[in-house]
Amino acid sequence: MNTSSTAFITGIAGRKARQHWLGTVGIVALATFAQPVFAAAPPAAAAAAADDAAVLQAPEPEKESEEILVTGSRIVRDGYSAPTPVSVISTKELKAEAPANISDFVNTLPAVRGSGTASNSNGSLSNGAAGINSVNLRNLGANRTLVLFDGQRSVASTATGQVDVNTFPQALIERVEVVTGGASSAYGSDAVSGVVNFILNKKFKGLDASVETGVTTYGDAANYKFSVTAGKTFFDDKLRITLSGEYFKQNGVTTIDRDWNNTGFFLVNNPAYSTAAGGSCAKPAGYVAGTPITGCAPEYFITSGAGTGTFSAGGLITGATTTAGTAASGAALAAVRGEYFGPGGAVSRLTFGPSSGQWMIGGDYKIASAGHASSASLQPSETRKSAFGRLSYEVAPALEVYGQFAFNEYRGQSFYQQTPTTGVNIAIDNAYLPQVVRDQMTANGLRSIAIGTSNVDLGQQGSDNTRSVYRYVAGLNGTFGLAGIDWKYDAYYQFGMTKTVEKLTNAWNLARMTLATDAVFAPAGNALGVAAGTVVCRSSLTNPTNGCVPLNRLGTGVASQAAINYVLYNGLQPTREQRITQKVAAASFSTNNLFQLPAGGVSLAFGGEWREEGISGTVDPLFQPVVTGGVTAGTWIYGNYLATNGKYNVKEAFAEVLVPVIKGADLNGAIRVTDYSTSGTVVTWKAGATWQIIPDLKFRGTVSRDIRAPNLQELFAAGTGRTNTVNRPNGAAVITDQFNESTVGNTALKPEVAQTYGVGAVLTPRWLPGFALSVDYYNIDLSGAISSLTAQTLVDQCYTANITAACTFISTTGGRGVVTPGLAITSIEIKPTNFVSVRTQGIDFEGSYRHPLGPGAITLRALASWAMNLSTDNGVVAVTDDAGQNTGGLPSWTYRFSAGYDVGGFATQFIARGVSGGVYNNNYVVCTTNCPASTTDFHTVNLNSIPGAFYFDANANYTIKTGSGQFEVFMAIKNIFDRDPVLVANGPTGNNTPAYPQTNRALYDVLGRTFRVGVRVKM
Repeated sequence: MNTSSTAFITGIAGRKARQHWLGTVGIVALATFAQPVFAAAPPAAAAAAADDAAVLQAPEPEKESEEILVTGSRIVRDGYSAPTPVSVISTKELKAEAPANISDFVNTLPAVRGSGTASNSNGSLSNGAAGINSVNLRNLGANRTLVLFDGQRSVASTATGQVDVNTFPQALIERVEVVTGGASSAYGSDAVSGVVNFILNKKFKGLDASVETGVTTYGDAANYKFSVTAGKTFFDDKLRITLSGEYFKQNGVTTIDRDWNNTGFFLVNNPAYSTAAGGSCAKPAGYVAGTPITGCAPEYFITSGAGTGTFSAGGLITGATTTAGTAASGAALAAVRGEYFGPGGAVSRLTFGPSSGQWMIGGDYKIASAGHASSASLQPSETRKSAFGRLSYEVAPALEVYGQFAFNEYRGQSFYQQTPTTGVNIAIDNAYLPQVVRDQMTANGLRSIAIGTSNVDLGQQGSDNTRSVYRYVAGLNGTFGLAGIDWKYDAYYQFGMTKTVEKLTNAWNLARMTLATDAVFAPAGNALGVAAGTVVCRSSLTNPTNGCVPLNRLGTGVASQAAINYVLYNGLQPTREQRITQKVAAASFSTNNLFQLPAGGVSLAFGGEWREEGISGTVDPLFQPVVTGGVTAGTWIYGNYLATNGKYNVKEAFAEVLVPVIKGADLNGAIRVTDYSTSGTVVTWKAGATWQIIPDLKFRGTVSRDIRAPNLQELFAAGTGRTNTVNRPNGAAVITDQFNESTVGNTALKPEVAQTYGVGAVLTPRWLPGFALSVDYYNIDLSGAISSLTAQTLVDQCYTANITAACTFISTTGGRGVVTPGLAITSIEIKPTNFVSVRTQGIDFEGSYRHPLGPGAITLRALASWAMNLSTDNGVVAVTDDAGQNTGGLPSWTYRFSAGYDVGGFATQFIARGVSGGVYNNNYVVCTTNCPASTTDFHTVNLNSIPGAFYFDANANYTIKTGSGQFEVFMAIKNIFDRDPVLVANGPTGNNTPAYPQTNRALYDVLGRTFRVGVRVKM
């Protein structure tokens, strides 16, 4: 038996549980059949020719098989298994799990981690990425994972280069192939961590219609999906027409309406930590780094019962100034500090707990946090419409011409947070100031108070984005003979365009907010002509035509609608319109019989590609920031848009060869030369080998040089701004400053370069038909990675480490680069450069088994990924290793097991998926007392562990066949036992932290148990 020509295919096959029997069935099934649990599938060399069972097939006698182009290679070859691992999600699995969005399924694969989804991108207001469903392999970044549609690039959905996979026609996706290794020599830029290829069913015939709906066990996040697909052939199957349309609607959950999110579980600045002279953590003379300090508390504290201590829903007094214009202190400040304004402006006093920075532990933290905590969307609302059409005609066996059109429109609204502001000045003559507070101020010689408020009367801030994606493809392909060599060719031209309308919700104009807040009683004989004692804006007394409407910010339910309309600019919200275009012209040729060697024919593929990427946009001057002396000042609380404009082109040529050295052993090599109009020429290559040492065992390995070129945002960003907070050291205290972050492009960027190594083995024992197992090791070294230091890192480097270069990016009330401790930070500039090195290594396991059982057949599938390392070295701060970090990193273990049974028209499947436990940060130093000195690289903390999680899903479907077609009903349940997510303490920076889920929503389910049901009709 020659298994090198055998076709293989893989497929992805607070409330506690109330249905223990269902969990027991799933556990027993897995324990019984998944003994060879960890494996990685052999490549899908003949995926299209295999049946819908979608499992690894046991070796069969050698036979004629269809030639298949496997993702990750340009070589077409009968039964060829590429040296780079490929996993496959089949049509059957996609239909069985019935995901609301196809990305929901792909993101459950162990190798896929850190992807952006509509649910976790709601904070991406200023870059327009809210609502994007991207794919991220190895958590190296979605921009380092190349997403293809039927082997071709697709226009990006944002300037950051992310492709929203939900723009593809889901009903026509035949399978999804995931290459977990570098593939730039085959496809060019971005294929650093791998490729995800959504394969189109180009031979669909008949009519397929479906309707489905989903909802959570709590009755929210309801969604509906309708799709219709039709295919017809004419003239003896020479002319083929395929059409598909889909409509999807999802109701949003505008707040985090789950009881697990009510514990106040955060990572906060520890109030007991002090480095001041005489403080518990002051370094003694001659201190040696890393040694304990008697009585020293950790800098960070992870605890429940924490929340904000600097604002409240209707305003909390946190400071005051005297009539002399100095900051109040002592008894004068104590007289008013802690008073807060509640419903209708009623005055009460807050009981403070221990506080540091923006955080307070205990006390009335729930009162202070009310209105802000949990104010982010748990699930966005979205509507998606799509249409797809394909027309092909076989002119002759040597020539087929085709054309494709695709359209997808997305509209989604999500809420970021109920945005707080601190340091709001309220003068003693403010018309809305309760008399009791005014009397206290007078008695204590105060001229004004400073309040922090979450501005609850203005509603949550968020985005309402519309994204329309168009894609046109015209091409031809066929075969011809030349000099005794059989050739295949393929050529196409593609034009893609994304139109975006990025619009914010409930964002206020900063200037109007300042004017409206300063409300006074009009004196007699005023220029406005209103009665004495009328509440007006102070500015209107000297500028009667400015249109200002006074806003009451002292309490909840007190702001007039007219005042709200005024600060929200009467519905005019920051808006940016952008147009992203992609043009591609490509041609390739391949043969499997260039010439013959004793072990078989030599294969060759070569070709070229030209590509142009561009972006243009418009922003009304009303919504743009003001740039003065190089300092960007926001005019709106969010948005502050600037249009990104620019384009670049790429010219590429590639070649790939496969040489059968001996029977069962092949060498594979590829090279690509790429010339960028922005950064010059770069070469990528790959060398690989496979060796079928015995019919039961195959070895494979690769080494490759891969690249990622800078995207449009990194190259051409004009200075888009967003509002956030940073912690500024001020002596022994920590001050929280609200600032404008300006991200600018850098046209001097060069492509990132990765060196990738992979080695693995595939086991298909003849003594166990239907079973296959593979194990693959990967190692990726990425140099010159494009990144930028975070705002907090720049502040730490400037104020704590005294690095002058970091200070040049920071502007304070004293100007750019003027960073004395007493001056508040007003803006920080973020600029990407090629300065980071990243290394990741790990092992992928995948196993599959299919066997008859009773009247049907059982199918088992197990996938797991072990992340051994994911280290980042930017040369500025200490090297960080994100492997094993269950915050924003990569869990040590990620796994997915499935067990299915098919009998007659009935099929059912149980899935177990999860992640191992981990830590918050591998650089944290854990201690509770007698801690060493905390540093910006190695912070001390009281604990550093996060539990893992295991979720169970199930699905079932029943098919009834009729004379002219079939009718299918299906149901899918995710998180059967309604398991709450693991609490993960976020913090300590970011004013949005309390608004977000108290977990890592990229790893843990936040919706709870969800149900999907539907019907499909095929004719």
